[in-house]
Amino acid sequence: MSTITTKDGTEIFYKDQGPKDAQPIVFSHGWPLSSDAWEGQLVFFGKQGYRVIAHDRRSHGRSAQVWDNNNMDQYADDLAELIEKLDLKNVILIGHSTGGGEVTRYLGRHGTARIAKAVLVGAVPPLMLKTEANPGGLPIDVFDGIRKGTYDNRSQFFKDLTIPFYGYNRDGAAVSEGVREEFWREGMMGGLKGQLDSIRAFSESDFTEDLKKIDVPTLVLHGDDDQIVPIGASALMTAKLVKGSVLKIYEGSSHGLAQIEADRFNADVLEFIKG
Repeated sequence: MSTITTKDGTEIFYKDQGPKDAQPIVFSHGWPLSSDAWEGQLVFFGKQGYRVIAHDRRSHGRSAQVWDNNNMDQYADDLAELIEKLDLKNVILIGHSTGGGEVTRYLGRHGTARIAKAVLVGAVPPLMLKTEANPGGLPIDVFDGIRKGTYDNRSQFFKDLTIPFYGYNRDGAAVSEGVREEFWREGMMGGLKGQLDSIRAFSESDFTEDLKKIDVPTLVLHGDDDQIVPIGASALMTAKLVKGSVLKIYEGSSHGLAQIEADRFNADVLEFIKG
């Protein structure tokens, strides 16, 4: 297994595949998953000739389960350490959901010197939580419910979460038990404390100023029937804040775009990368 050890002593697992001298694509996964969520993309883009890298966020997957520092700034710093230790340049950053927040905070904290382009997929920025300044966000009760469900019985909660996550509660949806079981498997690999902390990180972090700092070509992908990260308070606002960004909306699609619409997703991202 490939790992790096961060400055605070946390071991971060990562996959590094494809030709090592090729342009790198670095993927950041959503909550409560792991780098395995990107397996299909690692193969697809690897076959297209790219170096493909995905890591398990601290306290998720095969990375160390830590008590402290499960927050968005640290997630971004972990990503920075991975990029720097592998000496990656001209990087394409792709982040889904919480991973989209991680990518955005990385760009805000560490700049774009090593970055060529960014892709935000069903991403949480600019702010998920409803506040006076963000009336389109979700009430704190929603996130308290996620915390309670995760704490009380995360195994069942993760199984149940797959239904809205992949839009399986919509008429005509083709439910895949395999996709649901894989989500559950990845979620159960992580540590409860870190996953609970991460709920606050993805829901209460305000990425507005980070988004304003992004100065590389950015693709914003989102399903307009996303029941996990509603499009109105996320992608539609993000596209206005990131200068020159491209917004692509998947009509009727869910939060799990990379799995449910993998062929379309891969083709759209590839076109953007090559463009």
